[in-house]
Amino acid sequence: MEKVLILGASGLVGKALIEELKDGFDLFGTYSSSLTNLPNEKQFQLEVQQIDKLKEILNSIQPDIVISCLRGEFDQQLKFHNELALELVNTKSRVYYVSTTNVFDGDFSKPHLETDIPIAESDYGKYKIDCENMLNDILGERAMIIRIPAIWGKDSPRWKLIKESIKDHKVIDVYSNLVCNNLLDIQLSRQLRFIIENGLKGIFHLGSVDMHTQSEFFEQILSNFGGKNDLLRDSSFQDDSQIYYFTLTTNRNDIPDFLQCTNKEIISYLLG
Repeated sequence: MEKVLILGASGLVGKALIEELKDGFDLFGTYSSSLTNLPNEKQFQLEVQQIDKLKEILNSIQPDIVISCLRGEFDQQLKFHNELALELVNTKSRVYYVSTTNVFDGDFSKPHLETDIPIAESDYGKYKIDCENMLNDILGERAMIIRIPAIWGKDSPRWKLIKESIKDHKVIDVYSNLVCNNLLDIQLSRQLRFIIENGLKGIFHLGSVDMHTQSEFFEQILSNFGGKNDLLRDSSFQDDSQIYYFTLTTNRNDIPDFLQCTNKEIISYLLG
């Protein structure tokens, strides 16, 4: 049974991964403040600045697979992942690094494929690009890059904010000309399990197979709460009427259809 170390196991993605991978893998995880659902002896408190502790954990577990869905200060995260890669360079361990659409936030002119060269304007996007490149430089094909769009779940901050806004009748600001796709935490975990079990390599763009403007997506959500679209306040991204894309699309065909999802299915799941 392969040993899997989830870095950031107490977060939204980490929790979903634990639930999905608990059968079939020997799971370990790290957390910052909140405990995970793993047994006490299989979870470790770890901050991104604790490099020596990271090395101790790696030497103790000797994981076959490391999945990183960490959060934290960008410079510290970059150093953390650099040390992680250096520790694993002479092993057979594989790293699955959860990245983001923001690696393309310097170009909103089109949806982006895995083969597109990332270009970012935000500090977040630039950090993610640097981390992707560093992991690839050190680990080569043993580093898999998992790029995801906005992530949703029944316990996600995004979903909680919508429910609170409806309850308190607070305005929700949305863009009418920004096209996006989305992804569920459980969908990501299922897709990543398939990627791991089938030994797939490279860069992966995961997300709903269809695209909506941000305002259309939120309209569909609120219409299922009894037609409360009066809570939405439309504005134009970049202050003009041009259509912009903050979207991941794929030129891969190795993720089967039954693991894909639509925006409608995402909304149905959240409301279910």
